[in-house]
Formats: sequence, structure tokens, C-alpha cells
Amino acid sequence: MSPVLPHITLQTGKDPSYSIIWLHGLGANGSDFVPIVDEIELPHAVRYIFPHAPKRPVTINGGFIMPAWYDIRSDIISEAQDAAGIRESQLAVEALIAQEIAAGIVPSHIFLAGFSQGGAIALHCGLRSSERLGGVLALSTYLPLADTVQDEAHPATSSTPIFMAHGRSDPVVPYALGKASQEKLSALGYGVEWREYAMPHTVCMEEVEAITLWLKAKM
Repeated sequence: MSPVLPHITLQTGKDPSYSIIWLHGLGANGSDFVPIVDEIELPHAVRYIFPHAPKRPVTINGGFIMPAWYDIRSDIISEAQDAAGIRESQLAVEALIAQEIAAGIVPSHIFLAGFSQGGAIALHCGLRSSERLGGVLALSTYLPLADTVQDEAHPATSSTPIFMAHGRSDPVVPYALGKASQEKLSALGYGVEWREYAMPHTVCMEEVEAITLWLKAKM
């Protein structure tokens, strides 16, 4: 088991019965999505985990070292994918999931959420979990290593709910790639709720409201 990544922990009440592990995007850190906690009102006490990605050289940024869940080697992010880096981050997220289970949260009450690169890791891990999680929130992102999903996805995840949202004018993760990822998952039989917005590579309030409703329905 990988060591547990450094992370920020927030609880919305005593003795939380749900956990949401929220993964930031490239170059950010765990504090990036902390403010969203105040925007999402849920009926149960939740423990939010905001891990910090390890720092590594990122090829498309001239090899500059920054927080990243994996390397990005091409301007076309779905090509020349860093499979080793993605799988390394998978192990790190699995360690966080194990930590929450050890703390008394049942797997079906654990959600993975992520934005951009973090969303890609959330999808990758959520489909390969050995137990069905509560769901996956994948925002402004895509399905990494898409060709391996059918062979590697755990049977337990076949009913894992997935929420995907994307901006139609996203200049970082192309809308077409996000939509193609949703269509691939739907074709494989996953229940994906898809939302799209007139926005670039960001999160809007309408999206946060949709996330809140989706989470409430799954809790």
C-alpha cells in the first residue's frame, strides 16, 4: 500500500458517515477546492479529503516541476499518456480510500471527485476500485487510458454512479474529448449523468448546484 498523501481534512459535522476525496487539477494543490465545501449543503455529515499531488516534471510545461497527478507529454492530452504516473496516483488514491474505510466509512459512502487532471484520476480509480464506491464526480476532464478500461474495470464498479460536467468552450481539456469519454463509458454500460455549460476550463455555480443535487440523490 502506498503511503497516504499529505492532505487537508474538513468535516461538516460530528462523526461523518460519508467521505468525499477531491482531487485538484494540474499545478494546483489541495486547498484549491476547499471553498466548495461551503457551497454544497448535504443532509449528512461529510469528511472532505483534499490531497496534494506530488511534484513532478511536466513535459508540456517545459519540464517545469509542479504538483501533478501524472505527466502530460503532448498538446493532445489523450496521446502519449503517462500510464506509469497514472497508476502511481491510483495507488495513492487507493491508500486514501483505505484510510477512510479504516476510519469506519463504508465503501458505498465514499465518493471520488476531481477537476481536470484530478477528475481523470478519479475516473481511473473509481472504475478499478475493488469495491463499489458511492460515485465519481469528474469535472472538466476525460477518461485516461480509455483503451484499458474494459479489461481493467472491476465488476463491482459496473453500477458506480458517475457525474461528468464540461464547459463547451474549454481550451484546456477539449469539450469533444470530455464528451467522447462520456460516450465511451455509457457504451460500456456505466450510468453517467452528463452536464455541459457555457464556460471555459472552470466550475460555475449552476454546476455546483447540479453536483449538490446529484450527491443528495446518492446519499
